[in-house]
Amino acid sequence: MPLAELVASMAGTVGTTALERGGVWVNWRRVLSSELTVEPGDQVTIRLPPNGIYAEPVVTAADFVYEDRWLVVLNKAVGWYTIETPWDRLGNVWVALKTYLTARDGTDVVLHPAHRLDRDTSGLLLFSRDAGINRALHDAFAGRSVTKRYLAFCAGRPEWSTCTVTTGHGRSAHGRWRLYGEDEIGQTLPQGGGRIKSAQTSFRCLHKYGEYALIEAELHTGRTHQIRLHLAHLGHPILGDATYGGPTEVAGVPIRRHLLHAGVLSLRHPVTHEPLHLNCPLPEDMRDWVEREAL
Repeated sequence: MPLAELVASMAGTVGTTALERGGVWVNWRRVLSSELTVEPGDQVTIRLPPNGIYAEPVVTAADFVYEDRWLVVLNKAVGWYTIETPWDRLGNVWVALKTYLTARDGTDVVLHPAHRLDRDTSGLLLFSRDAGINRALHDAFAGRSVTKRYLAFCAGRPEWSTCTVTTGHGRSAHGRWRLYGEDEIGQTLPQGGGRIKSAQTSFRCLHKYGEYALIEAELHTGRTHQIRLHLAHLGHPILGDATYGGPTEVAGVPIRRHLLHAGVLSLRHPVTHEPLHLNCPLPEDMRDWVEREAL
C-alpha cells in the first residue's frame, strides 16, 4: 500500500503534513520520500509537534554575529531548534541558514552544526561551512579548548559567589536526562546502551535580586541540559525551566521559557589559528529582568 495513502487514512491532512515534514517513521526509520510502499507487518509511526505547531525559523542578515569562508556564527532566537526533530526535519536553524546562504550566494552550501543549543536557549551558535574542518572543530569542543559562557536567571539567592559542580550525567531508566554521583562516572546507564559521563560547570553569581539571581555559567563539558540540571542540583533552578523545577512566574510576572543565553564563545580558528572571541547581547526578555533594581 502506498505510504501516503496509508498516512492520509490514519490521520488525514495532519498525517499528510507530517509525511511532508519528515515526521513519519517506518520500522523506526524516518521516511524521506512519500513514494514509499509499505508492506504487511511494517510499523508506521506518525510523530507530531508537541504543541501542534511546526517551527518556521527564518534566518536574516541581522542574525549573523560572525562569518568567513569557513565559519558562520548566529545569534539563535528563542524557539528555534538547532537541528531536525523526530517530528520535523525542516523547521530548524540548520535548514533555515542553508536556505538563506543558498539564496544569497546562488550556490549550494554544506553546513555542519559544531554544537547545539536547546530550543528555548538563545545566543551564539556555530556552524562550519567546510567539511574539511569538522574534525578540528569536534576535537576543539571535545578537548575543552573552546570557551562557552552562558547567562541565566536562577531562583533564589545563592550563598556562594563562585562554585564548580562535577557530577555524572546520562539518561534515567525512563529516558529523561538526569545527574548521577561523581563516583558513578563510567558505570553503565540503567537502561544500558552507554555509560555515565562526566559533567562539569563553573558558576559565578553576578547579581542578587529579590527572588532570583543573575548567574554566569562556564561549561567545561557539553552534556545535554547540563547548566539546567546543575543549577537545579544546587537548589537554584533556572527561571522558567519547569522541566527541572524552575518557577514559571516571579512577583506575578509570567516566564514563558527558561532564561538561559549563550553569551560568549571563544576558540582558536580551525584554519587561520587566530583567536576568535565572540559576544552576544542578552535578548529583550532577559534584559527586562536585568533592569530590575538589584538589592
